[in-house]
Amino acid sequence: MIVCVCNNISDREIRQAIELGITSMDELRADLGVATCCGQCAGYAEEVLNEHLAAINAQAEAPAIAETVLKRPVFTA
Repeated sequence: MIVCVCNNISDREIRQAIELGITSMDELRADLGVATCCGQCAGYAEEVLNEHLAAINAQAEAPAIAETVLKRPVFTA
């Protein structure tokens, strides 16, 4: 979905920028040009930013799933 119509910036591009290290609206403005023209997209862009940062943080804090290796029983005669 297009978030910034003036600069044709999608929510997907914002999420990709966050994956590459952007963590603030100021960085989004500087690097992507979000909310630099009319400013109508600022609220939704910030919402996308905050939701994706929260999802990344939740994923990082989630306990790691222990990898289980199944082994076949060894029969001895």
